[in-house]
Amino acid sequence: MTFITNSEAETAALGAALAERLRGGGVVALTGELGAGKTVFIRGLAKGLGVSARVTSPTFTIVNEYPGDTPLFHIDMYRLSSAGELIDAGWDDYAAREGVIAAEWSDIAPELIPEDAARVGIVDLGGDSRRVTIDLPEAPL
Repeated sequence: MTFITNSEAETAALGAALAERLRGGGVVALTGELGAGKTVFIRGLAKGLGVSARVTSPTFTIVNEYPGDTPLFHIDMYRLSSAGELIDAGWDDYAAREGVIAAEWSDIAPELIPEDAARVGIVDLGGDSRRVTIDLPEAPL
């Protein structure tokens, strides 16, 4: 499914809508250039999962954990160069927990992204407009 959003609020609302389809153990694999709106989308996802904390980009910490009705593990792979580094950062531990992993820059370690992951691609169209493509697995997450 492809959507055009015209504000951060609309991009976040798509994230919140996706959260309704997720359950513990799901992975959302995000791609998009710097500033495309990946973290904005994840803010909406977090809200939809019942996370009340302020969601920020974990670019320098690699992972931010957010408790909520369903815990959210926000992973930013931008500074990583391999799947091995992501494993060292705790990927397997997060994947084993009953939460949702939202992985920015997921194309850096595609071999770790499960086949049943929801895939979200975001393209900045200029101004506040974004093209958001969401590919969901056949079965509910």
